[in-house]
Amino acid sequence: MKRIPIANADVDRLETWVKYQKGLCNDCHATCCTLPVEARIGDLVRMQLVDQFEIDEPPRQIARRLMKAGSVEHFNQKSGLFTLTRMASGDCLYLDRLSRRCTIYERRPDTCRNHPQVGPRPGHCAWQARR
Repeated sequence: MKRIPIANADVDRLETWVKYQKGLCNDCHATCCTLPVEARIGDLVRMQLVDQFEIDEPPRQIARRLMKAGSVEHFNQKSGLFTLTRMASGDCLYLDRLSRRCTIYERRPDTCRNHPQVGPRPGHCAWQARR
């Protein structure tokens, strides 16, 4: 039987995060979808923001185009990581604000696919009750 956490976590205080267990996301407000999402070029291809023919272009040029389009808010030249845009509310650009579900779930980046196994506190999540 799944155990619902008693208290909501504070996304900025890792010690409040709860140990992840299967099914926990069903009752969550999608707090993890307010964290910055880093993506690599392969993720952007899967997300259909970049096509296969563009991957040979300089990443800085791709980043410039995606920033202008509003899909990416930052590009780290040294690491090659793109940071996806978040809404003014802090939500990921791809989070449906009503259902609190990912609109590109099947195409989501590896950062999202690997959470919470990898992240600020591996094996834990910033669970908050669905409002």
